[in-house]
Amino acid sequence: MTLILNHMSIRTTDMDATQRFYETVLGLTVGPRPPFPFPGLWLYNGSHDNWLNAMVHVIGIDPNDPEGLKQYLGDRDLASLRGSGAVDHIALFATGLEGMLQHLEQLQVPCRQRTVPEIKLHQLFLDDPSGVVIELNYPAQEKLDLDQKLKSQALV
Repeated sequence: MTLILNHMSIRTTDMDATQRFYETVLGLTVGPRPPFPFPGLWLYNGSHDNWLNAMVHVIGIDPNDPEGLKQYLGDRDLASLRGSGAVDHIALFATGLEGMLQHLEQLQVPCRQRTVPEIKLHQLFLDDPSGVVIELNYPAQEKLDLDQKLKSQALV
């Protein structure tokens, strides 16, 4: 399996201050972001034409409509969002989706799966023993291939 660090995500109730910090201090710029069911922005280091340059994903918490975020990434206690507790998850690029799903099933480690068609990623979200969310990003084609394989096996 190959793993490459992808991005860091930060949950915040103050997106404006978070944006200003990363723009001013690190020189990152706001660029494209898929239409997730919660507020947020992606801050890029370099060209906006490659989502791989989106180093910091800011996850906005809308206290008036938190359901999209809760359903997609899970809930967090607002009081915990200070210091390292504000880091929402660690994302890694990975390959070998089928093998990882089998591995997780054997270990009885639950995961949440999502596909983001706009950036051609299939995501697995795992919780480590300390509650840190690990996001494994696979090429979406691996998910399509796996679904086709399972469909073919079901027909036999």
